Amino acid sequence: MSIVDRGDLAGARRVVVKVGSSSISGENRDKIAPIVHALAQAHARGTEVVLVSSGAIATGMPYLALDERPSDLATQQAAAAVGQNVLIYRYQDALRPFGVVAGQVLLTAGDLEHATPRSNARRAMERLLGLRILPIVNENDTVATHEIRFGDNDRLAALVARLLGADALVLLSDIECLYTRPPSEPGAQPIDRVAWGDDLDEFEFGATVVNSVGTGGAATKASAAKLASSAGIGVLVTSADLVSEALEGRTVGTWFEPDPSAEATIATGTVRAASSQ
Repeated sequence: MSIVDRGDLAGARRVVVKVGSSSISGENRDKIAPIVHALAQAHARGTEVVLVSSGAIATGMPYLALDERPSDLATQQAAAAVGQNVLIYRYQDALRPFGVVAGQVLLTAGDLEHATPRSNARRAMERLLGLRILPIVNENDTVATHEIRFGDNDRLAALVARLLGADALVLLSDIECLYTRPPSEPGAQPIDRVAWGDDLDEFEFGATVVNSVGTGGAATKASAAKLASSAGIGVLVTSADLVSEALEGRTVGTWFEPDPSAEATIATGTVRAASSQ
C-alpha cells in the first residue's frame, strides 16, 4: 500500500532509500554510520528497507591514487571494482551492531529493460527482504558502458521502487530540500510539497551536476521523483543528514505526492515501460 504523506513514512511497509556518492565518500565516509543507524531503526520497526547506494567509483579512487573521478571507462570500471568491495564492507561493518545483514545487488540498465533478468532481480530482492536482509543496490559500474547505463542512481532508485512496489522512495541529497531555483541564487525558495500533476517547468532546477566524485543533482532527483510518483509511490527528497527524521515521518525535505489513480505494482510490464521514459 502506497502512502500519501511523508508523515506516514514511519509506518511504511517497504521503503527504498537512495544515497549519493558525495554523502558517503571522501571526508563524508563517516556519515555511513548515522545513515545505517536510521535504516536499522526503520528495519527494527518492521519496515522492509532497500538501500540504493552510489559511491563505488568514489570509494575506489583513493586506492588507485586518483584525485578526481576518472573520465575514461576502463579506469572507472577499475575504480568501481575496488570501491564496491570496500563500500559493502563499510556498510556491513556499520550494520553489525544492529544484527542486520546486507545483501549486495548489482544491476545494469539491461537487467531492468528485459523481462527475464528483471524478473530474476525482483525475485532475488523479494527473497532477501523475506529473509530480513537489507539489499544494497548499485549500478554494476564494472561492466556498464557509457552507452548503456541508468545515467544516475536517482533514476535507478525510482525503477527499483517501481519494481518492488515500494510504499515510498527517499532520495538523499546534500541539501535539505529542493528549491525553486539553485539555492545560491537570489529569490530561491524551498519547495515543501509538489502535488501530483503540478507543472515543474516553472522551477529552475538547472542542469545535472557532475562533481569530483559522482553525478546527479536537483534535476535528476525531480525527474526520478516524477517517475516514481507516476506509479503511485510517494517520494521525499531531503538531506542525508536528515535521514532519521525522514524515516520517522517528520516534516522535512520536499514531498512529491503520488498519482492517486495509480497503484504501486510489481507487475512485469511496469518497470519496462518506465525505463523507456
